[in-house]
Amino acid sequence: MNPLEASQIISDEYAARILVATLRRPKSAITLSHDLGIPIAACYRRIKMLEEAKLVRCVERVLTQKGKRMSVYTSTLKNAYISFEDGNLKVRFEMKSGSIEDFGGKLDLVSEIAL
Repeated sequence: MNPLEASQIISDEYAARILVATLRRPKSAITLSHDLGIPIAACYRRIKMLEEAKLVRCVERVLTQKGKRMSVYTSTLKNAYISFEDGNLKVRFEMKSGSIEDFGGKLDLVSEIAL
């Protein structure tokens, strides 16, 4: 992931709200959608995006009253930092596990804008 993609994930309103809501206690997509006022389809898309970025993970699959399995998610992110220094965009994710993910370097804005 490049620094621009990392910064876009963390600055997406729905993604940020999901990360905050799952920081202390795992929640299902349905609960997140209801509590945060996020449309359910958008909620599932953001959860998938956050899972691919390893910023949330499924911690449990619970059985609903209707007998269906429902995933429960928790944030793996502890802190996120975005900075712009001398033409370099830098993003740092500090994970709950203690690991650090750094994304940074000079941006080729012409090719980034083409994305």
